[in-house]
Amino acid sequence: MPSIDDFRFKAHHLLLDLDATTNHLMMLVVSREVSGPSWEEGVARHRQAYEAWASIITGVQTDPMPALDGRPPQDSASSPD
Repeated sequence: MPSIDDFRFKAHHLLLDLDATTNHLMMLVVSREVSGPSWEEGVARHRQAYEAWASIITGVQTDPMPALDGRPPQDSASSPD
């Protein structure tokens, strides 16, 4: 199982990419380029960036209760799901 630091590094990298593609689409909207090859390429790139980010968070489970009741968090590999 990858460490939490590896996960956080990869998630951060993918979120930066997603943010960049979102900003690119916003710039296209502002410049009124919401059709044509530039728009289609931007939408496809944004979809890829989102799917890459979503693929690593699928299945991530968190236990919110340790923060509330002081219990140590359980290891997700040993949780009975």
